[in-house]
Amino acid sequence: MSPNTRGALFALLAFAVFATHDVVVKYLGGTYTPFQVVFFSVLFGFPFVTLMMMREAEDGNLRPKHPWWTLARTAATSTIGVSAFYAFSTLPLTQVYAILFAAPLLITLLAIPILGEKVGWRRGLAVLVGLGGVIYVLQPGAAPFQLGHLAALVAACGGAFASVVVRKIGRDERSVVLILYPMMANFVLMGIAMPFVYVPVPIVDIGAFAVVAALALLGTSCLIYAYRHAQAVIVAPMQYSQIIWASLFGFFLFEESLTRETLIGTAVIVISGIYIVLREERSGRSATSPVLRTRSRPGVPSAPRVANFLDDDQRGPPGGQGKSEPDRGP
Repeated sequence: MSPNTRGALFALLAFAVFATHDVVVKYLGGTYTPFQVVFFSVLFGFPFVTLMMMREAEDGNLRPKHPWWTLARTAATSTIGVSAFYAFSTLPLTQVYAILFAAPLLITLLAIPILGEKVGWRRGLAVLVGLGGVIYVLQPGAAPFQLGHLAALVAACGGAFASVVVRKIGRDERSVVLILYPMMANFVLMGIAMPFVYVPVPIVDIGAFAVVAALALLGTSCLIYAYRHAQAVIVAPMQYSQIIWASLFGFFLFEESLTRETLIGTAVIVISGIYIVLREERSGRSATSPVLRTRSRPGVPSAPRVANFLDDDQRGPPGGQGKSEPDRGP
């Protein structure tokens, strides 16, 4: 089996695990507020993340080298968890994924002011077409716009912003800083909300909270393996396989149906996202390639960022140019 094939299979496994993670979140969201779900998922995530960070060999302290960017990313990450978990608990899974799939499109836009990325007309047109797909899924004026739709949009925008910020400062900041600050912020902020939203948790649901954290770690670990063994252009499009799992889980577990609007809009978004990935791989003007180099999945506050655990020879020097995966532009 070739490395690319092995990496693609592990990427498919990773996103199947993430889809299962979201099913458990949706189940918990029927009883608990997103604040409580995030709080316990992060609480149970600390031991798992601590084990992963024990391989951190770099000396230093926990003071960020880019405090304002770290603060901005931490605020965005705290918002992502609550927003995504609320969206999963109130909307059909397929609709949530359709909106979250807009993140690569938004990354491309945000990379212009934050990373100085130059986006050609082809990628710009792909972004516009993809965002049109999002609008088609939302059906403004034709279908009721719920708070869950807004939450999913906030999660997609926050995830895109957090990803671009990591592309900007990730080479300077220690992994432990990038991981612990958002987790601590989620833990503290959600903890403050607990006296107002807490619902007693039976032992079965305590296990479900632990499963959420474990699945986040398992999915992240599979994604790490995938990116270490396959080209980013092979791995990145595999995220769209989640719509298959969302359709199956939604139909069999939650009696959800895939509407024509969601199907068509998702197809437009996916095609636009894949086109952007291919353009980043094939063109020759960019040194950052923000979508290809963004190796995380929004809406998992208890999981570490994937890119932080890649080997140094895979991560490359500042500016986003890794040795094993040359990025050549917009």
